[in-house]
Amino acid sequence: MARNGQNAWMGLGLEMWTLGMESASVIGLRTMKLAQGGPAAGREAELMVSEKIATAFDVQMKLMTGGFGFIPAVAASKAVGEYATKVRANRKRLSR
Repeated sequence: MARNGQNAWMGLGLEMWTLGMESASVIGLRTMKLAQGGPAAGREAELMVSEKIATAFDVQMKLMTGGFGFIPAVAASKAVGEYATKVRANRKRLSR
């Protein structure tokens, strides 16, 4: 959640910590999927790489063009939020 004010950087730290924990669960779920092998593992590997490239490109463009605003802590929080959205969607998909 983007914030202005004195605690913006502290809030960003919490958002990043949460993203790290959620990412760890996705890594575990993906590892199990890849370890099973077969066509599904190949599709997952392709999806993983293409998603990372697309998201990194989108976030970089928004940061460079002011799409996240011009207040550093707010822009950083919105960038972390973009990644968090993708991670949560992957966790949901891989948990089925």
